[in-house]
Amino acid sequence: MGKYSEITHFSHPQHKLRFEYIEVPFHCDGCKEVGIGSRYKCDYCDFDLHLHCALPSPSINHPFYTKCSFQFLPHPPGVIPRYCNACGKDVAGFVYHCKLCGFDMHPCCANLPRVLDDGKVKLLLYKKVDAPCHRCGRKGKSWSYRSECKKYNLHVSCVRDMLVDSWHNLGKESVGSSRKLETRIPSLKGTLANHHQGKGRVMRCCEMAALAVQFIISAVLGDPTTAIAGVIGSLMSR
Repeated sequence: MGKYSEITHFSHPQHKLRFEYIEVPFHCDGCKEVGIGSRYKCDYCDFDLHLHCALPSPSINHPFYTKCSFQFLPHPPGVIPRYCNACGKDVAGFVYHCKLCGFDMHPCCANLPRVLDDGKVKLLLYKKVDAPCHRCGRKGKSWSYRSECKKYNLHVSCVRDMLVDSWHNLGKESVGSSRKLETRIPSLKGTLANHHQGKGRVMRCCEMAALAVQFIISAVLGDPTTAIAGVIGSLMSR
């Protein structure tokens, strides 16, 4: 997927969309999910697209579904509601759909990196993990990112829950801001269970877990880069 400074898109033909990098959350008008970091934006309308939604591949294959061929569609096929087989959340807009098996994936979920590695922490994407999620305490449910040391595990769906719930609650307090999303990443303090003993070890594990969460959030929101993970880390600490 290439990157262009300006594009014309079928979903917003009246104006060209300009590439920009933004360090606050936005709502993608393609897949209807939250994003952060890189996006294509209309300078005249309140219209934004993830990179994966602005420049989609017509068809993709995914290593988790070796017998499937996913086609990009601007709308969910057939009867709705439909859900994403990666995160388990509703599909309301742009989607990758396999006609043979009926599976669906949000564009950002379909493009989640198999490995997130910044040199300090390495996270691997799994279709299913036989270990409880540090957020919800349950197994299964959706795809998960797990640390290479196998100490930290977080469902992709739980990341979405934390973000959506927090922004929904904050939005109620805000008067007159219909579509504007809160610019703070919700605090994740207390969401990661930790059962290790020893003060030094606990501190180290908490730091590593927080770093892992930053990278998972940035990946789920469509921009799995070191830069945006650092931004998320600074926003989380406010």
